[in-house]
Amino acid sequence: MRKPALPLIIAASLALSSCLVSRKKYEIAEAGRYGALYSRDSLADLLEGSRIDVANLSAHLEAMLQDTTNLRDAIRQYQAMLNTNLSENQKLNASLSEREKTIRQLEGIINEQNQKVKNLLGSVKDALLGFSSEDLSVREEGGKVYVAMSDKLLFESGKAVVNELGRNALGKLAEVLNRQTDIDVYIEGHTDSKPIKTAVYKDNWDLSVIRATSVVRILTEVYGVSPMQIQPCGRGEFKPIDDNNTAEGRARNRRTEIIMAPKLDKLFQMLQE
Repeated sequence: MRKPALPLIIAASLALSSCLVSRKKYEIAEAGRYGALYSRDSLADLLEGSRIDVANLSAHLEAMLQDTTNLRDAIRQYQAMLNTNLSENQKLNASLSEREKTIRQLEGIINEQNQKVKNLLGSVKDALLGFSSEDLSVREEGGKVYVAMSDKLLFESGKAVVNELGRNALGKLAEVLNRQTDIDVYIEGHTDSKPIKTAVYKDNWDLSVIRATSVVRILTEVYGVSPMQIQPCGRGEFKPIDDNNTAEGRARNRRTEIIMAPKLDKLFQMLQE
């Protein structure tokens, strides 16, 4: 009667064992499910963090690109400013170089003029060497050569016709003028302060002008000096060189001055340019 108990025990053991196995599988499955859920949440957190990092990186990259653009603009502006400064500096250097060149040219022309005056002075002194210092004087002043001839050398008192001695002196001077045609010649008539009024001459000014014109005619018509380089003018008593209150002073004031100067065409042309 005791034999049937064994199968029951075995069946109960198998049932209990089956229950234990099923619970273990359940626990493993639950652990796997919770792990999967945790892994999914972790992955989601990771993805969200990555998205934030990417957004921050993109913003940083955009800022860097903007800074790069601004830097390029600044470099271009600096290069433009540098090119402008270089251009202005080049212009300034060119202007200074041109000015220095002009100054050297002007200095050359002035030196040439001074040498011409020096040569002219020597030629005139040599040509008029045989005349008395009381009759004429030669001097250089302000880049011009002055020949002062007394009225006694050239004219009779109160007259404007050049005498023979005066013609001789003017002929000597004409030889110099005909060799140097690049000079301007001015003939100035001067008188003393004593008034004069005749049927021929209205006053001292009138006399001084006609005397200057008479000298010009002798130089141009008799001795061939070019009329294009010679000009007469009368100063009357208004430019004395001595005291009109003495006879000696008045005698010195009665004179004809022949003023010679190298032409300044080159100098004027350069100044205009």
